[in-house]
Amino acid sequence: MYSIGEVSNMFQLTVPTLRYYDQQGLFPNLKRSESGVRSFCQNDLESIRVIEYLKKAGMSLKDIRTFIDWCHEGDGTLVDRQNMFLDKLAVVQAEIAELNRVQDLLKFKAWYYTQAVAENTEARIKHIQPQDMPEEIRKAYENSHAELQCPKVSPR
Repeated sequence: MYSIGEVSNMFQLTVPTLRYYDQQGLFPNLKRSESGVRSFCQNDLESIRVIEYLKKAGMSLKDIRTFIDWCHEGDGTLVDRQNMFLDKLAVVQAEIAELNRVQDLLKFKAWYYTQAVAENTEARIKHIQPQDMPEEIRKAYENSHAELQCPKVSPR
C-alpha cells in the first residue's frame, strides 16, 4: 500500500490533484483508514497510469469517469468501451500524422537554412527542386506539403 504522498511523487502529480481525482470518482475502490487516510494499492497505481495517458490523449475527466463506470458495470459495456477507444485512437492517429507533417516541415526548413547559412545566401537554395534534395529531405518536404490544399483563385 502507498500513501498519497508516495503516489504523488511516483507520478509527479500534486496531492490536491489526486484528491480531486478521488472526489471525481476515478478511484472507486480506494481504501481509506478509519480516519480517512487514503491508501493506494497496485491496481490504483495502474488506474492512475491509465488516467494520465487518457488525459494526454485528450480525454476529459468526465469521459474517463464514464470509462471507469463502464468497467465497473461489467461486460454489458464492452462495446461502449471498445468504441470509446477506437474513436480516441482515430483522433490520436490523425494528430500524430499532422505532427509528423509539422516535424517534416521543420526538418526541411532546418536543412534549407543550414544550406543557406553555409553559402551565406539563399540565392541557390531557394530555387532547389525536390528531386535535387537529399532523399531524406525530399521525403520530409513532400510529406509536409502533401496535404496542402491551396484554394483556387479565379482570374479577374
